[in-house]
Amino acid sequence: MSRPEILFPLFAGLETLDGIGPKTAKAFEALGVEKPKDLLFLLPHSGVDRSRKASIRDVVPPCTVTVEVEVGAHFPPRQKGRPYRVMVRDAGLEFQLVFFHARGDYLQGLLPTGQRRLVSGKVELFDSIAQMVHPDHVLRPEEAGSLPQFEPVYPLTAGVTQRQVAKAAASALARAPQVPEWIDPGLKAREGWPDWLTALQSVHTPADQAALSFTHPARQRLAYDELFAHQLTLSLARASLRRGKGVASQTTGLLQTKVLASLPYAPTSAQIRAVAEIAQDMAQPLRMNRLLQGDVGSGKTLVAFLALLIAVEADGQGVMMAPTEILARQHREGLIPLAEAAGIRLEILTGRDKGAEREAKLTALREGRIHILLGTHAVFQKDVQFQDLRLAVVDEQHRFGVSQRMELGAKGQAADVLVMTATPIPRSLALASYGDMDISVLDEKPAGRKPIKTVMISGARMDEVVGHLARAVAEGRQAYWVCPLVDESELVDYASAEERFASLRAALGDVVGMVHGQMPAAEKDAAMARFVAGVTKVLVATTVIEVGVNVPNASIMVIERAEIFGLAQLHQLRGRVGRGSVESTCLLVYQAPLSESGERRLKVIRDTEDGFRISEEDLSMRGAGDLIGTAQSGLPRFRVADLERQAGLMAVAQSDARALLVLDPDLTSPRGKASRVLLWLLDQDRAIKLISVG
Repeated sequence: MSRPEILFPLFAGLETLDGIGPKTAKAFEALGVEKPKDLLFLLPHSGVDRSRKASIRDVVPPCTVTVEVEVGAHFPPRQKGRPYRVMVRDAGLEFQLVFFHARGDYLQGLLPTGQRRLVSGKVELFDSIAQMVHPDHVLRPEEAGSLPQFEPVYPLTAGVTQRQVAKAAASALARAPQVPEWIDPGLKAREGWPDWLTALQSVHTPADQAALSFTHPARQRLAYDELFAHQLTLSLARASLRRGKGVASQTTGLLQTKVLASLPYAPTSAQIRAVAEIAQDMAQPLRMNRLLQGDVGSGKTLVAFLALLIAVEADGQGVMMAPTEILARQHREGLIPLAEAAGIRLEILTGRDKGAEREAKLTALREGRIHILLGTHAVFQKDVQFQDLRLAVVDEQHRFGVSQRMELGAKGQAADVLVMTATPIPRSLALASYGDMDISVLDEKPAGRKPIKTVMISGARMDEVVGHLARAVAEGRQAYWVCPLVDESELVDYASAEERFASLRAALGDVVGMVHGQMPAAEKDAAMARFVAGVTKVLVATTVIEVGVNVPNASIMVIERAEIFGLAQLHQLRGRVGRGSVESTCLLVYQAPLSESGERRLKVIRDTEDGFRISEEDLSMRGAGDLIGTAQSGLPRFRVADLERQAGLMAVAQSDARALLVLDPDLTSPRGKASRVLLWLLDQDRAIKLISVG
């Protein structure tokens, strides 16, 4: 399917625009501008008021001002390196125009004595004399109409000036065609949004500061276009995944009933709802692609296990994948009793399995004698084959990319995929990153979970913290002590952990253990095993323990230099305690004085345990890219849309995109064809391919 002809001029070379040669075109690449259409979406971030004043007496310097002046005497510099000055007079005051490194003959031509000129630039007072250094504009009175009342200010990069960007953007805008409308007419009328071309003209020629605001209808419209194109792409991906025929896995719920009867507690209504949503998906002959999002300790593992039982009851197999071996082994500890209650075989496969033992497991898996397999990345290997894989569960989503999800699904003819994440994500980001998936949310804590007491304490009181720890250890309690990420370098973190380990050993004796990222896997597992068994009472660690370790007896979490951790990380770390029957404490040890944002972060953690509220705060403080780590999040880079401030638009865009595809799956209606133009405009070639394949 080829690009629509009306867009050809926008996809030409940059050098075809006014004022751009090969060198400038190269410089523009740093702004993400490679084609004329990219300039349409390079929007001004602020503006300068260039409305005319009678005299600079009417303003308070320093500020930008535009006045008409009569040019007076020129004063070339007497020494090299001194400025060139030109005296000018407006309607009420005489002042100086100042130029550095300028040629006299050029300035004589630009500002001839006795003539009138319009000058615009920043006026400042220097030794009580008003000066305008290097005016931005010097025009003849008859050219005044070419100076906008309000001049947009664009993002810049080395080798590109404001004037070049403005000229190139105007040139690109002149090529922008009238395009058919892709927005639902009812939505457009309700929001009062302009047409696409009108919106572009409006944002590139703002009349005032208000026109630059993200709430302005033209900006809202262009942001919506971007989010709509993104959601359309994700919905097409979701549709093509579902077109991949799945296998319907029906269940009577018999195995689930056996497991639930063996539990000492009842599942929460959120868990019951999530299992029902998953069962409904798995019963369809289409592939499931669902995200199970739940806060720390909301019981995701039980939901995943009950989902795996659906696959087993339908004579299939299931696999559950964890990001680390520690976590895979921990899942095994927790799930073996449940598997026994259901009367099924559950095994673990990690990189440690070698030789005959590994071969025996692989054979049992191929022959269908292993019903549920737990593992790490090892389950991706070529020789790992299932007799009939129906469900793949991936734990801790952000460690696995979309392509790995697909790969795992490919192990079965058409395996359903369930992804679990313990990082609560604000809805707008969940839609941006996982819009191709359906989402189930666990928003309740299981009964009997005690709140965790969270306290901020200054590092100056470290002795009190160690004293508190000594008393707790004497009472038989266990604690984590998390050392700061001093540096991106594991070696430095390791040094800080070593130091803290030595000082705590000196204070508390050999009940102190340590685990960090530099350790060989076997040593790390052994250190964790000693802590789980209760031999080690205090575990000094770097953030390796962030994901999923479960030690019910551990009831104290000390986080050193807590102010340098992100909110989500602090919340994850705190979730390692509070899993047993005793009351738990989390001590946020900070180094004074705290920065404003550091203090705000720690107070949010101290005052709430609601992961979703924390994630919304995190989004407003850090912004979307940082929140899930741009490198691993696969979060799209939006040029116009602002996910923090326009979160509501994302949900509208998703329901709109899905609704359009229900009515017009191949985008062949007039609105569907218009939407194809949008997809081309915004480089969603992947989506175009998905339609053509469809």
